[in-house]
Amino acid sequence: MYPPIEPYQTGTLKVSDIHTLYYEISGNKEGTPVVFLHGGPGGGVGESDRRFFNPEKYKIILYDQRGAGKSTPSACLEENTTWDLVKDTEKLREELQVEKWHVFGGSWGSTLSLAYAQSHPDRVKSLTLRGIFTLRKSELAFFYQNGASHLFPEAWEEYVAPIPESERHDMVLAYHAQLNAVDDETRLKAAKAWSKWEMATSKLYVDPQHIAEADKDDFANAFARIENHYFINSGFMRDGQLLDKQEIDKIRHIPCIVVQGRYDVVCPATTAHALKKVWPELTLNIIPDAGHSSREPGTTKKLVEATDSFADL
Repeated sequence: MYPPIEPYQTGTLKVSDIHTLYYEISGNKEGTPVVFLHGGPGGGVGESDRRFFNPEKYKIILYDQRGAGKSTPSACLEENTTWDLVKDTEKLREELQVEKWHVFGGSWGSTLSLAYAQSHPDRVKSLTLRGIFTLRKSELAFFYQNGASHLFPEAWEEYVAPIPESERHDMVLAYHAQLNAVDDETRLKAAKAWSKWEMATSKLYVDPQHIAEADKDDFANAFARIENHYFINSGFMRDGQLLDKQEIDKIRHIPCIVVQGRYDVVCPATTAHALKKVWPELTLNIIPDAGHSSREPGTTKKLVEATDSFADL
C-alpha cells in the first residue's frame, strides 16, 4: 500500500431531506479521479482506504454511505436502499465536477460498484472489485444460515446465542427483530453479535484486533442494522440481477479487475466465478492464501497493482 496521507478537502453533501453524506478528497488535485465505495453496507471509510491509490496520479475520493461513518443520521434505515446509494454516488460525481472516474469497491462495495456502473456506464473508466457479492439468496444463506457455520463453529455459537432456538431457522429475520427492538440494550447486544460474526470470519488467520472493532457501539449499531436492513430486503433488487447478461452487457466495455480470496467465506469465490462466466472479458485474480479482508497481504498487493494499471487511463 502507499504511505498514509491526509485529505486536502473534506465536506458534506445533502442528498435528501433526511441524509447528509461525509466525503473527503486526497492525493493529486489534478489527478485522475477514483471513488472508493466501502463495504457493509454500513461499514464507512477509514484512513487506510486512501492507500490503495498512487497519490501522485489519483484524485482519491472517499465517502460514507447513508447512515454509515460520519454521514448523518447514523444508522438511519429510512430512504436507505441500493438505488438511493447509486443516486448519491452520481450526485457526488456531479458535485465534484468529475466527468468520469475509476470505481473501486470490495464486498458490498463490489455490489454497489456493479449497480452504479450498470446505471451509469458512461461515467466509469474502470472497475477494481474485491470479494464479489451480488446479494443472491444463496450467498446470504451460505454466510448467515448454513455454510460458513461449518468452518467457524465457535464463532457461530456466539452469533446464534442472542437468538431463541425456535427462531434460528431464519437468522436474518430473527436478527431483524432484535436490531429494531425498542430497548437499546437488546438492539446493541444484537448489533455487536452480528458484527462480531463477520469480523471473526473475514480473514484467513483470525485477527483479534479486527474482531474488537465489533465492540465499538456506534460502528456495530450502524454496520449491523444497515446490513440486516439490506439483506432482509434482498438488496432492493431481483435475485441475481447484477449477474444478468443484459445488465453485464451495459458494462462489458469497461476494464475490470477482480481480486478474490480463495478462502473468502463472507463472499465465497463462487460469485466471482459466476461473474467471470457471464463477463469473460474481466481479469480475475484468485489469491490462494487469503480470506475476505482487503488487508491480507496477497489481496492488498493485487489491488494496488490493479489501481496502478488503471492510473493512466
